[in-house]
Amino acid sequence: MTSFFKLSAIVNFTSFVQKGTLVVSTSDFRRGSSKILWNDEPWLVVEFHHVKPGKGGAFVRTKLKNLITGRILEETFRSGEKFAQPDLEQKDVQYLYADVHYHFMDQESFEQLDLNENQVESVKNYLKEQYIYQMLLFKGEPIAVEPPTFMNIKVVSTVPGVKGDTAQGGSKPAKLETGLVIQVPLFINEDDVIKVDTREDRYIERV
Repeated sequence: MTSFFKLSAIVNFTSFVQKGTLVVSTSDFRRGSSKILWNDEPWLVVEFHHVKPGKGGAFVRTKLKNLITGRILEETFRSGEKFAQPDLEQKDVQYLYADVHYHFMDQESFEQLDLNENQVESVKNYLKEQYIYQMLLFKGEPIAVEPPTFMNIKVVSTVPGVKGDTAQGGSKPAKLETGLVIQVPLFINEDDVIKVDTREDRYIERV
């Protein structure tokens, strides 16, 4: 059985190379950035952990996110197992508006591209009309969108700042115009525009 798995892995790896497809191994996994083609669908490696048991071969426990459906699951792979990288394309798109769907415009072709509620779930709190985003397409079909690393967003609700408060004087919650709630310094007031790190939902500075 072991020989079969080894032969299967070699055959699959060879077919990837022959087709010119980029290959990623479990040893190449990076949290939150590695993408693999598994069961004919694109998956993001959210978390992983290498395990070396006392007996038997090493393996990798992973938490994967389906880039089409948003489904999260845990899966175990053999250490060193190889996968094709999914046929993904990125486009700069401008967010237009939302109704039943979320509408974006391709910045090169000016074609309108639409996503559903599930496809924008992770970025919904960063959607601002006229802002430019990175749209992810799989085999030519839009499946997800990512916000800029930093965004300037207005504060719409927070307790008033107190005179004399400084950047080192603690923090308080603030609701932003996109619906996101983050911690901000005490001197921030409503209608202030702040710079936010979208990777960590973190305040950077007042603009």
